[in-house]
Order: sequence, then structure tokens, then C-alpha cells
Amino acid sequence: MTKTVNLIAFDLGAESGRAILAGFDGNRLQLSEVHRFANNPVRVPDGLHWDILYLWSEIRRGMALAAQRGDLAGMGLDTWGVDFGLLDKQGVLIGNPYHYRDDRTDGMMEEAFRLIPRQEIFFQTGNQFMQLNSLFQLVAMAVRRSPALVIAETFLTIPDLFNYWLTGRKVCEFTNATTTQCYNPIQKDWARPMLERLGIPTHIFPEIVLPGTILGTVSKGVADDAGSPVIPVIAPACHDTGSAVAAVPARGSNFVWISSGTWSIVGVDVKNPVISDQSLAYNMTNEGGVGDTFRYSKNVMGLWLVQECRATWTRLEKEYSYDELTGMARSAEPLRSIIDPDANEFLKHGDMPKRIQAFCIRTGQPVPESKGAILRCALESIALKYRLIIERLEASQGRRMDTIHIVGGGTKNRLLSQLTADATGRTVLTGPVEATSIGNALVQTIALGELASLEEAREVVRKSFEIETFEPTGGLDWESAYNRLLKLL
Repeated sequence: MTKTVNLIAFDLGAESGRAILAGFDGNRLQLSEVHRFANNPVRVPDGLHWDILYLWSEIRRGMALAAQRGDLAGMGLDTWGVDFGLLDKQGVLIGNPYHYRDDRTDGMMEEAFRLIPRQEIFFQTGNQFMQLNSLFQLVAMAVRRSPALVIAETFLTIPDLFNYWLTGRKVCEFTNATTTQCYNPIQKDWARPMLERLGIPTHIFPEIVLPGTILGTVSKGVADDAGSPVIPVIAPACHDTGSAVAAVPARGSNFVWISSGTWSIVGVDVKNPVISDQSLAYNMTNEGGVGDTFRYSKNVMGLWLVQECRATWTRLEKEYSYDELTGMARSAEPLRSIIDPDANEFLKHGDMPKRIQAFCIRTGQPVPESKGAILRCALESIALKYRLIIERLEASQGRRMDTIHIVGGGTKNRLLSQLTADATGRTVLTGPVEATSIGNALVQTIALGELASLEEAREVVRKSFEIETFEPTGGLDWESAYNRLLKLL
């Protein structure tokens, strides 16, 4: 192949969205950002929502800007998981989709367990239990007899909603469907009997399609409105972690990956879901991957802690850059206080510095006072939580994995990468930063026949992007700190 194939990869995260122009020349992939936009939730009296129409307008803006760069062979879109929109019989969106950090799911896991035992739900779905999961959002609607749920005709996760608006096709892409805790990976269908027992109508769940499916073309009306050509719309791994993992530049299978951003997801690739008493006890999850794989993994609160600290200090004092904050953390005393990053009090928007301090007070630890101390506490705790999950992954797989690949925006925090190497005693390889957009584009190239497999796609990543290595440095008592984390849990 001599001609470069140009593709648009839309990646919408919890903090921002971007449109990336990806050019593949048959050997290497090159990226160019054509549009970036904020993704700010909106609170109204009934709760916290995504500003879905604003995001839709920014997607169309990105299409127009990409079209100005030259011929386009296709486009694909990925977003965060679990959140969704409901359509009525006319295909009209019923209300603004809720944000997964909204309060409406408080107590809904317990409500679900009142009807179906926790173990049974896990063996039906293989998903870790988090109150933000689509299942518990739907339970909240069923318990409150939401009129929206009564009149709903179709359930679409967020990327599927945008793909419907682009093409008119109502389907759910596999990797995102598997984040909902409404999908049975053994039966390879929606977990309809379980959903019915929870009072959730099952007729709303549409056909599931695999990553790499060509959904159709952009409708002429949307293309004209956006100033874009009529091009194929391809479902990549529509869950952003699924796309990011597709871009992990690893060979073989003896590695752990971490997709690092607002959330960190720590996992391994497996051929079949791991659904057992042990994985239930560890609260692990099984989500769909690219190339006939599953992602056996667990979520960690991740850089959300740093983002919320920054937002609080911006509101109260001044805006600090992430580099400034990392510098403060680097200079702070190490391993002084440890938190559980996944404690419930850290889930929602608010004064994160005070919450971290309150956690330390409650657990009888020194209270971090300075900004650097608070951030150092958060970052070291994230690294220690990585170690816990990796050791549990190894226990379930029966083997040690010496290498950790970290991909995504979180790799910009080189301090966290070094802390991860130190906390785990393993080699850490970081990059690429734009892993989600890269994986998105590479799945598109597979769909268009330019690449044959996930293995070929990962070889392209190795050729195209710089990878940085971090080795454990020693000198600090990480073992004692790890034991302190275990006691907290």
C-alpha cells in the first residue's frame, strides 16, 4: 500500500473530548489533533447530567475540521462506559443522560441484592460491583417508577447514541455493552431473565455488534450539517478502555496493562471471562475486548483524585498546572500516609483535599497538610492499589507477570509511573499517551482490511510511538506501606 489512509478517531473522556486525524501508510500511524473540547457535566434540580447536545455539536465540529485536511476513509467514536440514553418509539432521546456520579444510585446495589443475591448477579454478568454501573442506574429508575423507563423503546450507551445520530442504526457495540452489568458473557446476550426480575424491561436492549463493525455511512443530513463528506462509520472498541488496550505495544501474553486517566483500569487479556468465587471475592470484572478477547480487570479511582484536588484549589485559590502539582508531590515526604483510592467518599465531585485529610484522621494517620503532601499521598496510594490488583490477577492466572504496560493520558504523570515501578517491584513501560485514539484508529484499519489482526495493530504501535521504561529504584520501605494499605482494606 502506498496511499495513506486517513481516519477520524473521536475519543470522549470524562474530562474532555478530542477529534484525532490518524494517517496510516501501511507501516506507521501518525496522529494529528484537529479539535479538542471540554466535557463538563451539568447539575440541574433532578441530578447530574452530561451535556449531550453540546458534545454532539462538538463531534460535528470535529468532523468539519477533519474534512478540511483531506480525503477520509472512515470515522470511529469511543467514550466512557456505563452511561446511556433512552429513546422513545419515534427514536427521540428521552431526557439528558445522567452522569455516573449522580446520587440516584446511592443504595441501589443493596436494593438489587434484596431481589437477587450478589453472587447470582456476578455469575450472570461477570462484572465488578460499582454503584455507577448501568444496572444500578436502571434499578434506580425501576424503583422510582421512572416515566422515562416506562415509555423507553431503546437503550443505547453513550457512543451507541452518537452512532445512532450519525447513521440511524440502533445497536450496542460489544465492548461497551459489557460494561453495563446487563450482559451475560457466557450466554453472549443481554442477561434478560435477571433484568426482568429486577423490574427492568428487556425489550429495550438492542442488537449487539462486535468492534470493527461498519455501521453504515454518515447520513447525508448530518454530513451536510457538519460540512463533512458521507463516510463510513465504524464501531471501534466503543468503550475507551477497550480501544486503549488494543494499542498496548506488547508482545506475547505475559504482561499486565493499565489504562491510566481519570480512572485507572488494571487488567490482563484473556480468551474467556473469568467468573469464579475468587474473582467475585476480589470484585474483578470481565469486559469485552478486541480480537475475540475479554479484559479481566478492575477499576481504580485513578487520577480523578488529582483532578478534583486541582479543581478545588482552582476554585479557592488559583489554577495550577498538572506539572506544577506533580512537582509539589515529588518534593513531599514519601510514604507518610496511605488512603484507599476507591473508598466511597472519593467517588463524587467535591473538596477532595479535605476528604483525603478526613480519611487520614479517621484511620489514625498523619494528616497531609500541604498540597504536595496531599497529592503524594494520593499518587502513592494509587500505585499501591495497582500492586494489590496485580497480585490478585496473578493469583487467578497462576503466573507472575514481570512487565506492566501503562497507556493513556496518565502516562504524562511520570511520578506515578515511577511510583508504580517502586510499589510493584516490576518494570513499567509507558506509552503511547493517545492510546485510546490509536486503538480506535487501528480497529478501523482492521475493519477496512488494511490490517489483519490485533497482533499486527500492536506491531504498528511499536513502530510508530515512543515507549519509556521505568525500573524500581529501591531505598524506601514499600513493603511496610503495602501492609498498611492491606490493613485499611
